[in-house]
Order: sequence, then structure tokens, then C-alpha cells
Amino acid sequence: MTQQHSVANPATRILAASLIGTTIEFFDFYIYATAAVLVFPKLFFPADDPVASTLASLATFALAFFARPLGAALFGHFGDRKGRKATLVAALMTMGPSTVAIGLLPSYQTIGIIAPILLAVFRFGQGLGLGGEWGGAVLLATENAPKNKKAWYGMFPQLGAPIGFLLSSGTFYILSKTMRDEQFLDYGWRIPFIASALLVWVGLYIRLKITETPDFIKIMNSQARVKVPVVAVFAKHPKAILLGTVATITTFLLFYIMTVFTLSWGTSALHYPRESFLIAQMISMLFFALGIPFSAVFADRKGRSNMLIASSVGIFIFGLFFAPFFSTGSLIITVAFQSIGMLLMGLNYGPVGTALAEIFPAEVRYTGASLCFTLAGILGASLTPYLATTLATSYGLSYVGYYLSYGAFISIAALLAARPLMKGNES
Repeated sequence: MTQQHSVANPATRILAASLIGTTIEFFDFYIYATAAVLVFPKLFFPADDPVASTLASLATFALAFFARPLGAALFGHFGDRKGRKATLVAALMTMGPSTVAIGLLPSYQTIGIIAPILLAVFRFGQGLGLGGEWGGAVLLATENAPKNKKAWYGMFPQLGAPIGFLLSSGTFYILSKTMRDEQFLDYGWRIPFIASALLVWVGLYIRLKITETPDFIKIMNSQARVKVPVVAVFAKHPKAILLGTVATITTFLLFYIMTVFTLSWGTSALHYPRESFLIAQMISMLFFALGIPFSAVFADRKGRSNMLIASSVGIFIFGLFFAPFFSTGSLIITVAFQSIGMLLMGLNYGPVGTALAEIFPAEVRYTGASLCFTLAGILGASLTPYLATTLATSYGLSYVGYYLSYGAFISIAALLAARPLMKGNES
């Protein structure tokens, strides 16, 4: 068998390729999240009961999180068997067309029940692609990183989340300000979905310029590839899968409470103007982005587990004060509330990718890290907007905060149990 040799990727190309892909993927994902609150309940579901339509729309939002583990297993298989680069390209080309198709979908009034069915199908495609995208982007960064900068390199794909969200919210804000409501509902919301095709082309161009990671080249040369990575990871690394999943729940729970739920509740029950609340969320995204590099520096110096535990404790405390800060009716206090929550999000999210990658050996790393991340998405995000809305409606906002604090508590317990797995690989 001909041996393959690693060709060094320039650091700027590595980091650009890992960042651009997750930015595109999260942009696609977040435009759906925003539209699921502002548009889809009116266009793709019967309009008899607005609350029921919103809950149905949020249910399609949840569908992608159940598709993501399938994407993690599918793309993880090829990522661990065929290579990180080719699999990353395939994942990008799965989510992109699904997003464009949503932008072209006729409404419920035009084609009836077929509209929400197709919406669910394309949403599933989004989740499938993202399930394979994130893990590959993290490995592209961390497997090319110097030993003492693993978390620093690993935070670049994580930056795709706030950048993608800013692009998404900024796009919807501009559309809302430049169009009448009927224009926005008729065709304006479709523009970011269709325009995402251009972003996918840019990401594809950059990724085709990179070479394979050194760690995968070593696997190829030593013939260490496993036949079925998803079977191997559950058979040989069940503790890592369990603890990695539970430890990551909080990052999903916090993010989707602070974005999807607060947008829905803030613009309905609290009666904030849509444009004003979108601005508040965009400001908070700057704090999210600020927290990510700070957490990476701390994680490289003091350890990934220490950073994750410290941020999770902060989230636990934040949950206890959720209702008093979010229910004041003051936009200024709401901006501060959003910013604190998203700063904590950045501190927690920054080292997650590096930490999950390091608890698995290279031959099953794509599959293992992706499965932990996507399974945590099911537990921490898929039904969160739905459950948070139900809790707030039935029991009050305080119970949304308790829900968040409980998630942080179980993640802290998992992180403490996972310390031995992480410690051996931390700088």
C-alpha cells in the first residue's frame, strides 16, 4: 500500500477553512431558528390558533437536532475512514441545498399540508449536514494545532456560531427595516435562505484548497482505521460518549434559551418590537464572540475541564436570576441580561470542541466528538424552546431559569467525572 505523507497546511488556511464552514452552517441554522419564530407559524401552518402554529413551527425546529446524530454517524464514518477534508466538503454540500430549498418552498395557503411536510424534510437535511460539519471543522483545526495551542486553534470553528448568528440577525433586521410586513412575509424572508448558496460556494472553494490533517495521515500509514467507527466508539468508549454528551448539554440549553426562546417570549409576552429585540440579541452576540477566545486562552493555560466547570457554575447562578432580569420591561436591562448570558455562553462554548476531540483516539475521533456534540443537542436544545415556552406559560419565567440551572448542575457533575479522560490530553 502506498504511504501518504502529510503536507503542512498554512495556519491561516486551516483556521479560515474551519471558521468559514461553521459560519455558513450556523448562518443557515439560525436563519431557520429566526424564521421559525417570526415567519413559519404564519406561512406553513394553519392560522386558526397562533400559539399552536408557533409550537408546531418550533417542533420542526427541533427536528434537525434529531437528524444531527445521524449526520454525525454517517459523516463520522467517512471522516474516520476516508479523511477529514472530503467529508467536510460533503457535509457542506448537504446542508446548503436544504437551506436554499426552504427559501423556495410554497406556503400552506398554496399547496396545503405538503408545505409543512416539505419544510420538515428540508429541515432534516439541514440537521444531517450540520451533524457532520461541526466535528470535521474542529478536527481540521485541532489536528493541525501545536500542542500548547489546541484550544486556541479549536476555538476558531466555535467562532462560527456568533458570526453566523450576527449575519442571520443582521440580515433579518435589515429586511424588517426596509420592507413592509406584508413584503417581508411574502418574499423578504426567503432572501437569506436563497443567498446562502453564495456562502456555500465560498466555503467550498476554501476547503478544496486544504490538505489532509497529520493525524489522519498517521492513521492511514499505520493502517489503524476501524471498519465501523460508530460501532467501535460505543463498544470501546461508552464512558467518553456518555460523559462528553452530558457535559455539553449546558452549552446548548443556554444558547437556545437565550436566542430562540427569549426572541419568541420577548416579542410576544413582553411586547418588545421585533427590530429592538433583534438589536439586543446582536449586541449580546458580541459578548458571545468575546468570551470564546478568552476561554481558549484560559483552557490552554489551566485546562479545558477547569474552564468548562467554571463557566458552568456561572451559568447555574445566572439561571437563578433569569426571571428578575428578563421580566423588568426595560430594554436596557434586557440588553444587559442578554449580554451576560451570552458572555457565559462564549466562556463555555469556546473549549467544548477541543475537549470533546481529546477524549477520543484519532481513529474514531470524528465520530466520537460529533456524536457527543449532536446527542447533547437533542438533550439540551431540540425541545428547549418548546419546553421553555410551556414552563413560562404554565408556571412563570422563574421555572425557565430553574430549567437552565438544573442543566448546568448535571453538566458540572459530568465534567467532574470526566476529568481523568480530559487530563491526560490537556497541555
